Amino acid sequence: MPEFFDWLEKTSWAVNIRQSLWLYPALEIAHIVGIVALVGAAFMFDLRLLGFSKNLPLNGLSRHLLPWSQRGLILILPSGILLFITNAKALAFDPVFWIKLLLLFVAALNVFVFHRFVFNDKDDLRGSEELPLFSKVSAIISIIVWIAIIACGRLLAY
Repeated sequence: MPEFFDWLEKTSWAVNIRQSLWLYPALEIAHIVGIVALVGAAFMFDLRLLGFSKNLPLNGLSRHLLPWSQRGLILILPSGILLFITNAKALAFDPVFWIKLLLLFVAALNVFVFHRFVFNDKDDLRGSEELPLFSKVSAIISIIVWIAIIACGRLLAY
């Protein structure tokens, strides 16, 4: 496995990113902008699930915020992969990196379970209706996991 990570770091893409004066910082900026879009939208939706802004219909808020999360993901994935290949050997053996990946899996699983089994955005849920307990649990999990993912990402930079 170490040979694979060594090979990744020696690819022309990784070498060019490392040697470029502006490419690595541009990828970091794209990654951060993606995080802001994805996590910002997720936090706003999670806060609504926790009972804030009850005057906003949940389905309308979902239809507005979910596309922003998806756009953020479109920035995060390629920029994250490109940032990874520039330092693959060190990151592959850093436990913080694997914790971050595990947390990303937990976040994705939380979203899947919530949208598949708990929330139907076709329902017109208004603030007066009580949401299922799992909605609040899912929101709390989401907030905690995304904060932990961001913390891991910052720890990897040092």
